[in-house]
Amino acid sequence: MDAEVAPSRPLTAPLRGALRLCTTVWTHASRLALDIALPTLCVACREPVAGEGVCAACWAKLSFIAPPFCPRLGIPFVYDPGPGILSMQAIADPPAYQRARAAVRYDDVARTLVHQLKYHDRTDLAPVMGRWMARAGQDLLDDADLLVPVPLHWRRGFSRRFNQSGALARSISRHSGVAVARDALRRIRPTEHQIGLSRSERATNVQGAFQVATERRAEIQGRRVILVDDVLTSGATADACARALLRARAAQVGLLVFARVVEAHRSPI
Repeated sequence: MDAEVAPSRPLTAPLRGALRLCTTVWTHASRLALDIALPTLCVACREPVAGEGVCAACWAKLSFIAPPFCPRLGIPFVYDPGPGILSMQAIADPPAYQRARAAVRYDDVARTLVHQLKYHDRTDLAPVMGRWMARAGQDLLDDADLLVPVPLHWRRGFSRRFNQSGALARSISRHSGVAVARDALRRIRPTEHQIGLSRSERATNVQGAFQVATERRAEIQGRRVILVDDVLTSGATADACARALLRARAAQVGLLVFARVVEAHRSPI
């Protein structure tokens, strides 16, 4: 007669707890060993750094945007003109979005951070960049219902493997409590890279490129939406996105970016 095989006994609670503890200890020990073997380097200058990936010297070179700035576009002023004074750009060429805010000027260190996140899969930079953005856009976020990342076309998203704007939006959401409407806005046709195009060419390039899907319109209708992107240059992409959201009956649209290009000698009217 075949010998009977004794059924296996389930693990007792103390044993399961001990195994979980061993796993946790092993995980922390492995991470510590990796940190010792491969110290974090500053993304800008490649010097060893503890913490957020930017050394003290490069941190000092980051130009955070603070008042005084245009209340509509967030463009920093060279002097304080008084409350409510708009920039010449906001008066001469107002965008579809209501207000824009940026954490930093798009200088050398900011460019490196953006490129590391965008092209080199440094998703570990998104939490700190998002935290800076949440602080810079606090007045927008206080009134917001939804965060909407500027989308990539699916072909570009496939090649990059992730959307940097979505990573930033998730970080902002964790700090602000404002929900992310992922994939509510879609890029329905591929566009050329904006680099090297004139302002008018940029606007033409993205015209009609964005759309809120019919099944997502109820999610947008009547809501106060904040667009999230990494860099603001001419504003053509953000403007096209804002127009698509307003066509879907968003109550209003704001814009929050990590960095913005600031032309020299910006002043109010």
